[in-house]
Amino acid sequence: MAIVTVDFDGTLYQGNSFKAMFQMGQRRFTAKQWATVAAGLGKASAAGALKGKTKFKHEFFKAFAKTFRGKTSEELDLFFQELVEFGKAEVHRDLVLKIQEHQNNGDTVVVLSGALQPFLKAFINDLALDVHVLSTDLLFDQKGHCTGEIGEIINGDAKVKILQKWMGQQEHLTDEQAKEIWAYADSEADIPLLQYVTHPILVNPKQEMVKVAEKNSWSIFA
Repeated sequence: MAIVTVDFDGTLYQGNSFKAMFQMGQRRFTAKQWATVAAGLGKASAAGALKGKTKFKHEFFKAFAKTFRGKTSEELDLFFQELVEFGKAEVHRDLVLKIQEHQNNGDTVVVLSGALQPFLKAFINDLALDVHVLSTDLLFDQKGHCTGEIGEIINGDAKVKILQKWMGQQEHLTDEQAKEIWAYADSEADIPLLQYVTHPILVNPKQEMVKVAEKNSWSIFA
């Protein structure tokens, strides 16, 4: 029995969830929402010029979340369910089968991703997978309306920290499980997690990550 973490973007979902949300926004957003995105794009571009591509993505992600301000969880559920239908063709079906194989072996599976939690939960529900989800929170006020803010983006070192925190909260986690951790992931941002676990596996990696896998003797799942 082991803990098995599975990344979402580029791994379980072979597309890009943010790009999919952007395309869905083109269908559904009002002029006011697009103004919010445009303002965020300007800020993200400035941040990216100073601090790189990851900072650009994070700032743009935050700006996009602001378009959900004032929405109820029910309204957002409809948006994210439509998004699932829009992007379900990008699911890595062989990896879904691998997840089910892990579960049949008694392993505990955790989808660990920087994607927004409502989107992930809608996707996981559509796939009929019984897994834990650790991802970026979309925040709500006491009346149940989205504030347009997000919690910490679960990326890079944050994946290791939130996984460790989650494991510490699992009362029935055995010492054996805590030492037997798998990770299925695809990108440079996942390197801290891949270095932390006992079974790092690259899923459909790009050429630069193939080199990293070869250097570290990591397995590759095509």
